[in-house]
Amino acid sequence: MTNTNAEPFAFTERLILRRFVPEDFEAYRAYRSLPEIYRFLYRDPPTLAVMKERFDARLNSSFCEDGDALLCAAIRREDGALLGDVSLKLASKAALQAEVGYTFNPAYAGKGYATEATGAIITLGFEKFGFHRIFARLDAKNAGSVGVVERLGLRREAHLIQNDRFNGIWGDEYVYAVLRQEWSERELARSR
Repeated sequence: MTNTNAEPFAFTERLILRRFVPEDFEAYRAYRSLPEIYRFLYRDPPTLAVMKERFDARLNSSFCEDGDALLCAAIRREDGALLGDVSLKLASKAALQAEVGYTFNPAYAGKGYATEATGAIITLGFEKFGFHRIFARLDAKNAGSVGVVERLGLRREAHLIQNDRFNGIWGDEYVYAVLRQEWSERELARSR
């Protein structure tokens, strides 16, 4: 893994993925404070102070050791709107594995932005950082997130039964994954 103090960029037809900058905080706060965002994250929305502290800490975070995360803003190219964020979390440096995550403003749902941004960060993970396997962990009831990874062709590897608990309610989780070789083959087939 490499240090990412320099902004990594990824471009899609409609989006730019870039590091967050301090000026993004208000738009970030606007969607990251919505209760519906946390419905499937097994935690309550953080206070404004905690959210600001976490946001600031990620502005120049490293991406070198297990547990480090690269958080990218998903910016719409046509107007510069911050639509949401995608991330890679270094799950195992030794095993070259990362966890992909994504959170989007519900105001932009249903337009394919989350799928497009998630595909771009998976490609970045394989091509720039050399991961062998990238996986996603999702609440089994989160149909929107399940749709994102299934549209991208990730394979469901596990259905964990009542493996997490929030506010006294047990929840199931799916694990989806893709290997670098599989992703490369799909990308090649799509480009033909």
